[in-house]
Amino acid sequence: MLRWWWPGSGDEGYGAVICDGAVRSGKTMCMFLSFAQWMCANYDGRAFALCGRCVPSVRRNIVLPYVPMLREMKFVCSEKAAANWMDLSLYGNTNRLYYFGGNNAGSAGWIQGTTLTGVLFDEAALMPRDFVEQAIARCSPEGARLWFNCNPAHPGHWFHREWVQKAEAKNALYLHLTMEDNPALSEAVKARYRSLYSGAFYRRFVEGAWCAAEGLVYPMFSRERHVVSGPPGDCSRYAVSCDYGTVNPSAFGLWGRRGGTWTRLREYYWDSRAQGQQRTDEEHYRALEQLAGGLPLAFVACDPSAASFMECIRRHGRYIVIPARNDVLLGLRQVADALLAGRLLFHESCADCLREFELYSWEEGAGRDAPRKENDHAMDDVRYFVVTAMGDRGGDGFFAGSVGRG
Repeated sequence: MLRWWWPGSGDEGYGAVICDGAVRSGKTMCMFLSFAQWMCANYDGRAFALCGRCVPSVRRNIVLPYVPMLREMKFVCSEKAAANWMDLSLYGNTNRLYYFGGNNAGSAGWIQGTTLTGVLFDEAALMPRDFVEQAIARCSPEGARLWFNCNPAHPGHWFHREWVQKAEAKNALYLHLTMEDNPALSEAVKARYRSLYSGAFYRRFVEGAWCAAEGLVYPMFSRERHVVSGPPGDCSRYAVSCDYGTVNPSAFGLWGRRGGTWTRLREYYWDSRAQGQQRTDEEHYRALEQLAGGLPLAFVACDPSAASFMECIRRHGRYIVIPARNDVLLGLRQVADALLAGRLLFHESCADCLREFELYSWEEGAGRDAPRKENDHAMDDVRYFVVTAMGDRGGDGFFAGSVGRG
């Protein structure tokens, strides 16, 4: 990874490099250090790009941890964080490195029109194809090269089909890494990571395999570890998550934060088929108020397709309502990470949520990662909450938002 582009390396004829494999295998660090050296050893006054799932993740996962290493290597690094770029200088050459986030198909518009001499895609399998292909199209100068790294996903994923499996046809060097390739990891650390994952997550993140998900979506969920009883005590922050349905069930969860842990304190679950009666937006809103019980809610994270219900909440003027990001696979991964880290707990009274955790499973033979569309209503509201409160929009429980008043 560090020397593939050097003249005389034997690999310098490749126009791209693809590095996939296990977590903590050193992919991102080695790729970024190599990318920076290649850029400044060969070009001056050019534009390049660092692409991640969003701009904050580019800075958190690449810029902040690894720019100090570049400075130790005698790079001069001058960042304009507010404008999302950094100038890197070495060997008398200076080049500009722009940050781009590829979190949905509309992200392609941010990079359109830019001329780039090279692009590094961090976690390429999490980016939409339109964004990646638009970035590739920007690399028109002679000698431009592409750099991809990722953890594996479903074998039917577009990046696996179009790049990993066609690496030779695309003149791309393919490198596969495991944790054994990272000399900085002790045996104890590797053992800890192996203990964190199970099922498809283990095969992908520990073994580095492109494999189909099967069985339960959250095999790491445990009533012994994740379910609590008794009074929850005072919390520093409260929020509600909503999956809204008319014919399908509506599921709302009240969450409270204590330290770095969020607990689902109680829930509202209305199945119109089972009850034999549909509820209106106003009836669901009254249930929301009853669920909150007068607690100060930081936000209500809502099913983004529930436009009428969100408008109902806004018109009452009591709560800030946020349409949750509905990137299903990203949300599933973030929920799994929170469960593994012990940052999500559930009160024993949340019976429908606990029932769904033990039934929520992957669709077999779907050709892609897709959970079954059953036993998924509380699972959707849990996912909306985690993406809003713990994901890139909110960090570790912080969220800033605004709401229009009707």
